[in-house]
Amino acid sequence: PRVCLHRHALCEEFRAWLSAVTQIELEPTVDISCAKYEYTDVLLCHDDELEGRRIAFILYLVPPWEESDGGTLDLYSTDEHFQPQQIVKSLVPSWNTLVFFEVSPVSFHQARSFLSEEKCRLSVSGWFHGPSIVRPARRMEAPLPRSPHIPYDHEILYEWINLVYLDMDSQAQIQEEFEERSEILLKDFLKKEKYQLLCEALENKDVQWSRRGPANKRLYETAEEDSLPDILKKFLQFLRSEALFLLLSNFTGLKLHFLAPSDDDEDAGEGRAADTAGHSSPKPEQEETDHHADSNPHQPDQPDNIPEAQDGETQNGSGAPVCAGELRHWTHGHYTLVHDTQATEFALDLLFFCGCE
Repeated sequence: PRVCLHRHALCEEFRAWLSAVTQIELEPTVDISCAKYEYTDVLLCHDDELEGRRIAFILYLVPPWEESDGGTLDLYSTDEHFQPQQIVKSLVPSWNTLVFFEVSPVSFHQARSFLSEEKCRLSVSGWFHGPSIVRPARRMEAPLPRSPHIPYDHEILYEWINLVYLDMDSQAQIQEEFEERSEILLKDFLKKEKYQLLCEALENKDVQWSRRGPANKRLYETAEEDSLPDILKKFLQFLRSEALFLLLSNFTGLKLHFLAPSDDDEDAGEGRAADTAGHSSPKPEQEETDHHADSNPHQPDQPDNIPEAQDGETQNGSGAPVCAGELRHWTHGHYTLVHDTQATEFALDLLFFCGCE
């Protein structure tokens, strides 16, 4: 009965008062739910926008609460493109406290990670609805810059990769598993000494990291390539090399290089892995393929520095393979999100991790 009384009060008396205070026309439709947040829970940055939502509200039903307990309601400023920039205000939950705000293109907020193992945050929250208003078009982000792959031949593979992965029989087995599952985990991919050098280089204090957002889509740090030690620059060159594109074709069965077998070859009984050991590395002017292979070296770096490797992408069309990517640092609180304006592309994602043992 008390819950029903509470809902009736919100939908009738309080709704009329709220409409008068905010000067926003509100309809009888009110969404209400109860939420319980506990240790490590988090609600990432978002704007609450759905058709008809006009005012969001939260009624806190919490025990005595400190900012050190986490779970604050963080409010963001926005840029000229209506994208969240930085937290400008944090509200600490308090018993029997009501928070409300207009839902708009700039109403970005989050519930920060909950840090208390003993306390939980109970709340009643929801939205008052009203006539929909015109919203600005969502901004489409430009993709990461793409560049042609680097014309290194098969020798660079022998410099970096565990030799077991250069065996043609191993590549055929990898391709068979990949074609069945559309994913594969290749352990000990790099030579041990190279891997150790990468981990040490990622600890270099001269590496400059910058935060990458906006917070409603992602939060992590990326390295400035000009600040990287030579071993990391060489590793990125390896990830962007022509020879690796051919190896990836052998691993996946995708035509990421013009020497890789095509579907027509397989139909004719000629489909087999191209020889990455090579003897006939193509010259740059010969590099044409039926797809754009877009490899994206991401290197996430967690507390111990974790590189993440390429994000390869194939698109129908013609032209030489291209690549785009980042050296990333990941730690507690970092994330990436799927979002409404994210472009859909045919992609081959490669992730290489360092320092996450």
